[in-house]
Amino acid sequence: MSTVVNTNRQWLGQLNTPVAVLLGGCSAEREISLQSGGAVVKALQAQNIDAVAIDTADRGWLDQLRNNYQHCFIALHGGDGEDGTMQGTLKQLGVSYTGSGVMASALAMDKVRCKYIWQGMKLPSPQFAELSVDSDWAGIIQRWGKVIVKPAREGSSIGMSIATSAAQLQQAYELASQYQCAVMVEQWIQGAEFTVAILGAEALPVIRLETDHGFYDFDAKYIADDTRYICPCGLDEEKEQELKTLALAAFHSLGCSGWGRVDFMQDEQGKLYLLEVNTVPGMTSHSLVPMAAKAAGVSFDQLVVEILRLSLNTAAAGC
Repeated sequence: MSTVVNTNRQWLGQLNTPVAVLLGGCSAEREISLQSGGAVVKALQAQNIDAVAIDTADRGWLDQLRNNYQHCFIALHGGDGEDGTMQGTLKQLGVSYTGSGVMASALAMDKVRCKYIWQGMKLPSPQFAELSVDSDWAGIIQRWGKVIVKPAREGSSIGMSIATSAAQLQQAYELASQYQCAVMVEQWIQGAEFTVAILGAEALPVIRLETDHGFYDFDAKYIADDTRYICPCGLDEEKEQELKTLALAAFHSLGCSGWGRVDFMQDEQGKLYLLEVNTVPGMTSHSLVPMAAKAAGVSFDQLVVEILRLSLNTAAAGC
C-alpha cells in the first residue's frame, strides 16, 4: 500500500450527512464531468460511503444541497467547478468540498494570470502573449514560428489549436474567442509531454503522454484508443525527481491544495516547461490521475476516498 493513502477510517465519523457529488453543469466539459462524477459516486458507494449525484444544471440543485448536505466532492470541470465560483458558494454555505480553495481555483483556471505568477517566480513556462482582434498575427509567427492558441479559461484542450502562419493564427484566435474569455498564444515546445498528479503533499509517479495527433487534444484525451500513457515515464531518476519537485512548486505557487495535476512539456534539449495546473482533473476511464495513483499502488476507489478525506482535514483546520 502506498504511503500516500491514509488507511485509518476513523475520519468517516465526520460524515454526518451523505456526500453530494457535484457533476454535469453547463460548461463545455459537461459530458466529461458526468463521466467523472458517475465514477466517483460508484467509488464512494463501493467503500460504504453514502454518496448522491447532484447535477448543477438542474433547477433547484442549490436548495437541494443547502437543505440536505454538508460535504461535497466536486467533479465539475471547466468554469462550473474550477474557477472558484463553486468553491465560494460552498464556503458561504459552510459546506466542505474537495480540492483547492477559491483563490487558488481561480488562478489555476485563468491560464494568463497563472503564467504571470510563474513568470514572476521564475518558474519555467513557454513564452506567451494575450491576443485580441488587433494582434499582429504576422509578427507573432515571425517571433515564434509554430504556436498554440488557447482560451484562457477552458480545460480539456477545448478550443485549442496550432498555427504556423498568420492566417492560421487569426483563425485559431477566432475559434478560441468563441468561449467567452481571454485568449492567449503560447510558444510551441517541440518534445515530450508529461503529467504529474498531486495527492495531498506528494507527487505521484510521472506519466509520459504520446499521441499521433498534433498535440494532446480533446479527442486524444477522451475518445481515441491509440493515445499512449507510459509509466514509468522513461526519464532517469534524477530528471523524474526534478519534474515532481517542479510540479509541487507550481501547484503551491497558486495556493492549490488537496489534489490536482500539473502538465509539462520537455524540449529536445531536455528543458522542462510548465503548461498548466488542473484543480479538478478528470476521473474517467481515460483520466491521468487514476493512472498515476494505480502506479503508486492506489486503487481508484482508494483514490476517491483519500481525496474526500483530505477535504475534511482541510475543513477541520478551518482552511
